[in-house]
Amino acid sequence: MTPTPPIPFYRQRELFDLSAELVRRREAAPVSRVRFPMGSISVPVWLVTRYRDAREVLGDAALYSNSFDRMAEHLAETLGERAAAQMADIAPGPLVAADPPEHTRLRRVLTPAFTVKRMRRLQPRVEQIVVEHLDAMAARGGPVDLVDSFALPVPSLVICELLGVPYADRADFQKRGAVQLDRSRGHDERASAGAESRSYMAELVRMKRSDQGGDLLSMLVLDHGDALSDADLIGIGTLLLLAGHETTASMLALSTLLLLEHPDQWATLREDPANASRAVEELLRHLSIVHHPGIRTALQDTMIGEHHIAAGDMVLCSIPSANRDPILAGDTFDITRKPSGHLAFGHGIHHCVGAPLARMEMQAALPELASRFPTLRLAVSPDELTFRADSIVYGVQSLPVDW
Repeated sequence: MTPTPPIPFYRQRELFDLSAELVRRREAAPVSRVRFPMGSISVPVWLVTRYRDAREVLGDAALYSNSFDRMAEHLAETLGERAAAQMADIAPGPLVAADPPEHTRLRRVLTPAFTVKRMRRLQPRVEQIVVEHLDAMAARGGPVDLVDSFALPVPSLVICELLGVPYADRADFQKRGAVQLDRSRGHDERASAGAESRSYMAELVRMKRSDQGGDLLSMLVLDHGDALSDADLIGIGTLLLLAGHETTASMLALSTLLLLEHPDQWATLREDPANASRAVEELLRHLSIVHHPGIRTALQDTMIGEHHIAAGDMVLCSIPSANRDPILAGDTFDITRKPSGHLAFGHGIHHCVGAPLARMEMQAALPELASRFPTLRLAVSPDELTFRADSIVYGVQSLPVDW
């Protein structure tokens, strides 16, 4: 049996706290060399830990490439074709790992689906889904697992309805998604789950090509069917289905746990739902569930702070470290704080296209949960909770609660 490799310090968490080494690097060596595991190999990258540096890297698409192909070229040159080929098996979709003009082409057709105006039209349905699941929780009685009863099914149902994915398929796509995001799984297992996800979406795209409905995939086929290939639609749909439920589900569960550990702020959210927007922004900043966005490749010699970065070097930005930078209030947690320009959804042209949906879901779900269950509490000791030790998206496996 192959031993599980240690989790890199820049992805380690102690409940809500960052690793001591990550904090030390931010203070003493804000740009430093680390090894980044990629399947059976690891590659040298520059780790960026401070807010201003990370914002600069993520915001400069002309200097720092997000293209997976560009990164694969660099890996092939430095580590051989085998390394590049291995990474191709688990490559993210083109929307995540592409540069302009390819990224611009795909982003342009998708952005209108996630405008604030469209989210307002969707909001009543999201609120209805939240209430229905809380009604079911109340009727069942405690204790319940908040992940299975609320945090996971709410965003899963929302993204299924938005994309036109049968909700009956949720168990399968949730299982595949969890494997794809779990870095502790073997390369072959993750690659197989990714292939199954793409195969599932390919069949769904084929159906939408012949029979459109009122969902997002149908809209893309109807409005852009000639400009978007099946591969484009499969990549977009697979990404949105995975990101659309995993990230929000993790945020809802971890946010509830964090608020329960701060009963004064739980009460503030319950008594003043109008504070929900500020609360959500602070939760996004403080929790930063995505450890880092895609690796950037420097296109020419440059500097990050006082460090020389050579053309071809790969750069990794730690989102949790940047968002806990003292210039953004550090480790203190206060949902009444004026929102900062946090990097939880990234920055620049690759800022998460689904951010308006995630914000709207959290703003609908958390105040309603606090209002309906004012005496909500953990049903187990915090040290009994199990967290996703090395997942791309940090989260808690289950969250037993009672009231």
